[in-house]
Amino acid sequence: MGLKQNLHNLKEKYKGTKMAPAFNAIHTFLYLPNDVTHGGTHIKAADDLKRTMNTVIMALVPCLIFGMFNAGFQHYAAIDSSLRADVLANFFTFDNLWIGIIKVLPLVIISYGVGLGVEFIFAIIKGHEVEEGYLVTGMLVPLIVPIDTPLWMLAVAVVFGVVIGKEVFGGTGMNILNPALTIRAFLFFAYPTWMSGDKVWVHGADPRMGMLGTENIPDAISGETILGSYAQNSEVIYSTWDKFAGFIPGSVGETSTLLILLGAAFLIFTKIGSWRIIVSTFLGAAVMGFIFNQIVAADIITESSKFYGLMNTVWYEHLIIGGLAFGAVFMATDPVTAAQTNKGKWIYGFLAGFIAIMIRVFNPAYPEGVMLAILLMNVFAPTIDHYVVQGNVKKRLKRTKVKTA
Repeated sequence: MGLKQNLHNLKEKYKGTKMAPAFNAIHTFLYLPNDVTHGGTHIKAADDLKRTMNTVIMALVPCLIFGMFNAGFQHYAAIDSSLRADVLANFFTFDNLWIGIIKVLPLVIISYGVGLGVEFIFAIIKGHEVEEGYLVTGMLVPLIVPIDTPLWMLAVAVVFGVVIGKEVFGGTGMNILNPALTIRAFLFFAYPTWMSGDKVWVHGADPRMGMLGTENIPDAISGETILGSYAQNSEVIYSTWDKFAGFIPGSVGETSTLLILLGAAFLIFTKIGSWRIIVSTFLGAAVMGFIFNQIVAADIITESSKFYGLMNTVWYEHLIIGGLAFGAVFMATDPVTAAQTNKGKWIYGFLAGFIAIMIRVFNPAYPEGVMLAILLMNVFAPTIDHYVVQGNVKKRLKRTKVKTA
């Protein structure tokens, strides 16, 4: 009661001042608001913005915890490949978790600290309440970056993403691009050597970063992802189960398709995530992958081609490698930047998955197109909705004319 009363006193003290939004945000985050409506007719519902954001975060937590274990496992497995012979026995260990704690938690802290700091500054300057929109973005960002991303670099990207990707448009609910993907895109284009290649996905593989808890490490630790191996027509050592479960190198939280699908089921059950977008994104990716498989089967493209490896990847494997599943469930379904009409959601998701695999195959230097595909569809989402609505209007006008006649 002491802390709650102190915060309440501060709210009253600074009520009507520029600092009021900051204290209101802290109080609301920790406790339920004291103010309630009186009289009149109101719609009673439990799906306010705060609860919505918390629900998405709960769906992301398993991916975060798994990513922390995977960070350590990939590090030690790169040193001693025999650990992969019995993944389950060597995965959930304290040594693996410790590396995850030291490397992943700072990413989460910087993401939330810098992002919420910018949100508070804008709320104070503009005199409006602090919005909860960054609660999810702050969790998404650490999960879609390589494990050894420098903290200062992440901080710069977060400032850019929040200011340019959201605040300049008016804040939460007004942005046209997904803020987390905007941050990831800034990192990729501003610091490409830290965001791609075969030395950034496993802790210690990049000689620019120190390694934790080990000594006398071989100079060359390979951290190439499956997509990188396919793009180079190299042999892939991981089984389908490894790819689906997530025992592979990659961004912190996007390797486990199994946990991502569990998160998708939770979001669909709570009616937070759009099942139409999720299903259509996977469908679009599967169709594009199947088309490429038919091109290879028809001998239109040879093994010597630089596109052959990813074209020859079985269509369903495209769905469980890279960031496709994570993007389909947690990025494409962003209710602000996605299509709003039901038919529009099918079109939006299908094109996002279709284009993602197209970019993945035709850009072997960057064999992951999910980020760019979703950002592209964010831009076209209003246009898709416009034509869907106009199409419905025309159908109704035709029915009206028939009845009149």
